Amino acid sequence: MRAITQYEFGGPDVLTVVDAPEPKPIPTEVLVRVKAIGLNPLDTRLRAGEFPVQLPFTLGWDISGVVEEAPHTWRLKPGDEVFGMPLFPRMASGYAELVSAPALHLAHKPAALSHVEAAALPSVGLTAWQGLVDLAGVGTGDRVLVHGGGGGVGHVAIQIAKALGAHVITTASTGKRDFVEDLGADEVVDYTTVDFAEAVRGIDVVLDTIGGDTAERSIAVLRPGGHLLTAVEDDDPELAAGCEAAGMRFSGIVVDPDPVGLRGLVELVEQGKLRVHVHETFPFERVADAHRTLESGHLQGKLVLTA
Repeated sequence: MRAITQYEFGGPDVLTVVDAPEPKPIPTEVLVRVKAIGLNPLDTRLRAGEFPVQLPFTLGWDISGVVEEAPHTWRLKPGDEVFGMPLFPRMASGYAELVSAPALHLAHKPAALSHVEAAALPSVGLTAWQGLVDLAGVGTGDRVLVHGGGGGVGHVAIQIAKALGAHVITTASTGKRDFVEDLGADEVVDYTTVDFAEAVRGIDVVLDTIGGDTAERSIAVLRPGGHLLTAVEDDDPELAAGCEAAGMRFSGIVVDPDPVGLRGLVELVEQGKLRVHVHETFPFERVADAHRTLESGHLQGKLVLTA
């Protein structure tokens, strides 16, 4: 099979398409013939050597494809179309034509999504789901502020919050206003011209997908007892202490391949309440170009590789 492997840390050009041995599924796993692979900002940071990973390695978690072998599990069978983010944060080697994955970490692909769209959903969808549903328990009438509503996590979070009955406010650039309004945002704060900390108040839940000082500045817009969620500054003890000192709740989101959340996303898709926007697709051989685009920032939705 073909896989995208790197033998050194560095820029996008260290990513190399190679011939690799096919993985062998162990009990409870299935072998997936990969059709599409979702890209995430973490991929570029790992590629560049920001985290200790033993070389050589193959990046990638978000996959969509077809089960080819299922010898030791009752959960899936050959021919099933599936998607998920197996094994995270352990290496899943998703940048490959074949991936061996725990059956429990996969779900049946909704018919309404193409493989490209399905590959774009798992990590961003589960991040938003675990924050808004599992941690914050967002419900009808809650006022939710989603930072970065035009991005990968943000554009899914808007839709999940709306499906839960929330009033959704999001920050976005001028060029993404129509996009986030079409997703269901009730109010849009154009961060290029307006300071969100001056524009909104009385927020029940803030979801930070931006980082920097965004989470810290968001404390001031929460109502007493409000909940600050961050998918970026999840391990910042000073932020957590500052939030709690102000009488707010704090949660850092460390996403995991939760099968319950994955099925929840499938239900929203099947109900017509959730769709995935793919900014651009790249063939397998242009993975370096895909990484360059990913690092350029300001994307609308997600990037996907086709295997």
